[in-house]
Amino acid sequence: MPSTDDATLAVALGANRPSAVGWPRDTLRAVRPLLEAELTAWTEQPARCRWSELLETAPVGPVEQPHYLNAVVLVDGMAIEPTETAALQLLDRLHQMERQFGRDRGQEQRWGPRTLDLDLLFWGELRLEHPRLVLPHPRLHLRAFVMEPLLQAMHAAHPPCW
Repeated sequence: MPSTDDATLAVALGANRPSAVGWPRDTLRAVRPLLEAELTAWTEQPARCRWSELLETAPVGPVEQPHYLNAVVLVDGMAIEPTETAALQLLDRLHQMERQFGRDRGQEQRWGPRTLDLDLLFWGELRLEHPRLVLPHPRLHLRAFVMEPLLQAMHAAHPPCW
């Protein structure tokens, strides 16, 4: 198992419907500091985040929906060991944040429009096949809307302004 210093965590963010705080850009701007605060609370230490720019992309799945705004955040040097239990706890926190912004996973169409989508992409070398979560994300490499911001975040020299 790698040390926690090598266990970078990646989370993808996306939105294409307005939330209570406004349009998708407003939603992602509002989520960014909340996500950093949630990660800090979860790890009990300041989250060291590297962010991509926001990327506008065409939807995957039903085409009768607005374009998405997507981003990726990489979190380095977490004090929590990457385990199934920890990953599922973080997934629960991400789903709670989605609900705060109006997402109802039980009522939506697969790959349909969303007020907020937060996906765990990978966490260090953790391999997980759980009914609720597969790590690394099984379609990560097939999606330009994830790969482009992921590469941006990997090479980010300073935080982007959204």
